Amino acid sequence: MSNTDLMTRTQLKRPSLVTLLCVLLAATVATNVMIGGYGLSLEKIAAIFFSKIGLETGWEYAPHEEGILMSIRLPRVVLAIFVGAALGISGAVLQALFRNPLAEPGLIGVSGGAALFAVSYIVLGSGIVASFMLPAVAFMGGICATVLIYVLSRNAEGDKVATMLLIGIAINAICLAGIGIFQFISDDTQLRLLTFWMMGGLGSATWAGILPTLILVTIGLAVLWRCAVPLNAYLLGISEASHLGIDTKRLTKIIILSVALIVGASVAVSGIIQFVGLIVPHIIRKFSGPDHRILIPASALLGATLTLIADLVARTVVIPAELPIGLVFSAVGGPFFLWLLLQKNRGVKNAL
Repeated sequence: MSNTDLMTRTQLKRPSLVTLLCVLLAATVATNVMIGGYGLSLEKIAAIFFSKIGLETGWEYAPHEEGILMSIRLPRVVLAIFVGAALGISGAVLQALFRNPLAEPGLIGVSGGAALFAVSYIVLGSGIVASFMLPAVAFMGGICATVLIYVLSRNAEGDKVATMLLIGIAINAICLAGIGIFQFISDDTQLRLLTFWMMGGLGSATWAGILPTLILVTIGLAVLWRCAVPLNAYLLGISEASHLGIDTKRLTKIIILSVALIVGASVAVSGIIQFVGLIVPHIIRKFSGPDHRILIPASALLGATLTLIADLVARTVVIPAELPIGLVFSAVGGPFFLWLLLQKNRGVKNAL
């Protein structure tokens, strides 16, 4: 097969995969908006949207139904899309950066640092949890964890990327220990809030509360999208990428800081949601291969879709109560993680 044929197949594969994922995401959004403790029909949803732009359809809806759609369902759906996209892309770029198929955002300590700062503010803030302060504190925790990882690995000898990964794992463990201490000294009211940060959830989404997250995640995703081609070269190895003109040190800084930005902003409003960044890139690679020009946007779309599906399950499986979305992902991600380990060990044995 000629190089031209290969290029043509790749060009056809990219839009078809992305288009399929866009359709799947749209269907999932519609399902999430319609289904819940109070069902909304497509006619009522359309009538509410058309009324917002001054068009009358003749379809009737109650004022409380407009409130459910515009103030509860839509902010939650939008937040799930951005959080899922952020975690999916973070996993894809971190696995390439660390050249480790088991890497995901939680491993580098960003999620743990954000959660540690958040729970410390909840416990030590005398029970006063301002809606704008808590996300800001959590975001600063993610940034501090990332800066600490970079500073500690700056003078490391050998493979600095592998050293950053190991330091991130250690910092994540320290953060979890700190969270456990705050759980131990918290009262009943604080403990309920801490459970949110440990297990994740999207139930607190409001337009005012999620707006800073949407802005920060958009900026971070745009930066990571521009790293797609350099990451393709990075897969060949640090030396090979350097010979191709890639500034690997600068690329590492940009990726780590961008991941800190989008994961810290996401954890600030959703708590710790694990395994999205681990599962999504592996699924996409099965269909698209390792090309990050396809992998990054596809991971964003699939991450958003899976987060919406998990949130739908969390909202509906135990109505009128609600499961933490982190439990839903852990129930699926834990077995998936074990499967990856078994596959990796099997590959090592076959090589021997």
